[in-house]
Amino acid sequence: MRFKLLVAFVEDDKSDAVLDAAREAGATGATVINNARGEGLHKKTTFFGLSLEVQRDVILFLVEEHLARHILETIEQVGEFDSTSGQGIAVQIDVEDAVGVAHQVEQLTKVVEDKL
Repeated sequence: MRFKLLVAFVEDDKSDAVLDAAREAGATGATVINNARGEGLHKKTTFFGLSLEVQRDVILFLVEEHLARHILETIEQVGEFDSTSGQGIAVQIDVEDAVGVAHQVEQLTKVVEDKL
């Protein structure tokens, strides 16, 4: 079984919604890294001109490759990444090998067979 790593940089108030939607789309789990700092194309400032640091969560999903694109698109929709600038991003990375996922492979095999 082949895997992809989805890395999502999400505003902290949307993390729970993104996690729930990704699980419904086929993700079997995630790792959340809290309080990352992010900056987009334009630096956010307050009305006094001071910098406004937006806290983000980094969410890591190790997903089966046939489910990856659908989960990535779901994350984008729920996180509203393309609707407004600065909402977050998500990327997909190939995973050469993984250990510690034997219990997930059993469940994923059934799901992937149904999709193929």
